[in-house]
Amino acid sequence: MDGGSSGRIASYTTQRLKLKGSPPHHNFECDILAGTSRPCVSQANEPMMCCPLKPLWLLLILCVCLSSPAGANEQEFDVVIYGGSSAGIAAAVQVRKMGGTTIVTEPSRRIGGLTTGGLGQTDIGNKAAIGGLAREFYQRIRKYYDQPKHWKWQQKHEYRSGGQTRNLAEEDAMWTFEPQAALATMQDWVKEYNVPVVYEQRLDRSGSKSSLQRGAGVQMKDGRIVAITMESGETYRGKMFLDATYEGDLLATAGVGYTVGREPNAAYQETLNGVQTQHAVYHQFVPGVDAYVVPGDPSSGLLPGVEDQPPAKDGSGDRRVQAYCFRMCLTDHPDNRVPFAKPSGYQPQLYELLLRNFEAGESGFPWINSAMPNRKTDTNNRTGFSTDFIGQNYSYPEASYAERAEIVAAHRNYQQGLMWTLANHPRVPEKIRMEVARWGTCRDEFEREDGWQEQLYIREARRMIGSMVMTQHHCQGREVATRPIALAAYTMDSHNIQRYVTETGHVLNEGDVEVGGFSPYAIDYGAVTPRREECENLLVPVCLSASHIAYGSIRMEPVFMVLGQSTATAAMHAIQSGQAVQNIDYRKLQMHLLDSKQILEWNGPKRQSPEGISVDDLPGTVLDDQAGVRQGFSSHSATIGPYVGAGYVHDGNANKGQQSIRFQFDVAQPGRYALNIAYAPHSNRATNVPLVLEQAGEKWKATVNQRKQPSDAPFGGVGEYELAKGQLTLEISNQGTDGYVVVDAVQLLPVESLSSSGESQ
Repeated sequence: MDGGSSGRIASYTTQRLKLKGSPPHHNFECDILAGTSRPCVSQANEPMMCCPLKPLWLLLILCVCLSSPAGANEQEFDVVIYGGSSAGIAAAVQVRKMGGTTIVTEPSRRIGGLTTGGLGQTDIGNKAAIGGLAREFYQRIRKYYDQPKHWKWQQKHEYRSGGQTRNLAEEDAMWTFEPQAALATMQDWVKEYNVPVVYEQRLDRSGSKSSLQRGAGVQMKDGRIVAITMESGETYRGKMFLDATYEGDLLATAGVGYTVGREPNAAYQETLNGVQTQHAVYHQFVPGVDAYVVPGDPSSGLLPGVEDQPPAKDGSGDRRVQAYCFRMCLTDHPDNRVPFAKPSGYQPQLYELLLRNFEAGESGFPWINSAMPNRKTDTNNRTGFSTDFIGQNYSYPEASYAERAEIVAAHRNYQQGLMWTLANHPRVPEKIRMEVARWGTCRDEFEREDGWQEQLYIREARRMIGSMVMTQHHCQGREVATRPIALAAYTMDSHNIQRYVTETGHVLNEGDVEVGGFSPYAIDYGAVTPRREECENLLVPVCLSASHIAYGSIRMEPVFMVLGQSTATAAMHAIQSGQAVQNIDYRKLQMHLLDSKQILEWNGPKRQSPEGISVDDLPGTVLDDQAGVRQGFSSHSATIGPYVGAGYVHDGNANKGQQSIRFQFDVAQPGRYALNIAYAPHSNRATNVPLVLEQAGEKWKATVNQRKQPSDAPFGGVGEYELAKGQLTLEISNQGTDGYVVVDAVQLLPVESLSSSGESQ
């Protein structure tokens, strides 16, 4: 099913941008999206990076003035790397370490991708899974911050990291950092290993509009890429090629097969792929937020970004893409802060759902504001309405450069307006308004004078369909890679994908999935190689071959760096052996990766995530926890199995008497029915979970001891009841309970035909 368009928001025109030069500021006009200027090439002994910390204005002028006519020279390298992301830079360093020649062609003005673009709170899940050059990067970050000169806005002892990648005193690495620290570290790498980097060079993608459709910018012969050509006419010849972009532009232009969006669960026998309304627990609206311009009036139309069609059946596939945002780098230091400004073309209706969500009871801050050094942050999405611009990126993966520029501009305008609204609007709760107003973008990080970065967080775009496909089964340990080249360790994580109106006129998000509980697992070499019949000399460390939900676990910057190093090593092995990348000797590759301190096997504690039971595989009428109307019960877990679906909800052992979940059955035939409740038992559970069953004014009450093992796990029997045809409701609450209350699913099973007895058991 194609992504709907009714929820799309009007696009923004891309404007010319004033950039900062070195102090004193030398301002110049540059259309960074046009790609018409000659390339800026970093020399081996002086890496030229686009950052306000360097005297770039002089270097840019020299690059433009001294370049030869377009296409005059065709340069040849062992490995041509398209995309200067963290994966691309790690790959280039590895090629040079192995004695090969390489070049990095970067479409933008900055290397490092998200690592230098605001994502300083490293997402990994388990730091022990990271080795090789990726670990060296974080070790270099530690050394960077060991120097007092790099603590300008606070003292080193004042900084406290937190979250999943908290820096430990005994570690030789550091996992939280400013964008400029990451950029300086990558600049040092490029300089030390004499890596040429070409900027503002975009691949000629003309003619490539869908999977398996080759474009003009890729020359192929006998199943191999011979050269790639940029829009400027520059051509780069190579023996091997790496696509290190977030978009997969090179693989697509080479005619390699790929997919966009979510596969149906049936494609790979998964449970967490496709549409996921039943699992949309986190980053959700509070109940009762009206979706219409005039509350309660459908004729007034839907608010911006809300789809007018309900989601398709759970588990069905579509071409929708999980939401993007900017990972903002903010500061509260008054001398470095750029206050949030009201953007041009500010549209109040864009933020009406935010305000209604507060008014409906949302009390949490709509951001994750992770502390970085020097009183800065890495700020990410949180709650039902936040920095993710849900539903406004569906066309991005295959869009033209101009169309992508409009999408990026729309995302920035939206997020600028969001921050201004949070800091200034009287309908925002005062404590949130006052806190947000303390913050602003940083004067000393990015080249835009407003402090915003250029790099949008492209969480997912194209995904190659390669020699093999990584799936949920690999993440959860049911299948194991036979040719490991890296480990991944993060939760299977998808951000929300669509926002829709319910039958009751309220708004909900769909697409968020967060399921973990498994050990680090191996990524197979086949996931970074195309099918041989499509291309023999291309490797893909970023847009690799994985299902949507597996990619949600793999898609982390440290893993991309590991994959960059591993694919570069494989490319050099293919050159040295004269083989297609699909046919190299894996054992030799494995030995080289291990010698490079890569970690290919997890030898720590093993955890295998329990597998959820599909509702469709159970008898009777089964309602998963997400089918209930919840007041509270917002905490989700999948730690203890077995369970139904993707896990279960619980009350957090808090707010007793204030949390409930209500289910509604439609009894088709009168008769005797058994009621069962699914829960994950534990010693911290409540022994007295109250249930109330009601039909036609008659009520039955029962309690469940959730410390006891269910009689038919995951279901435990509640009782048998004589029921009439019609509606039946079941309410489970935490009133007076003495521990955690867990709700996984409820089941109604017919026992026998109607009898005279009406007693419950």
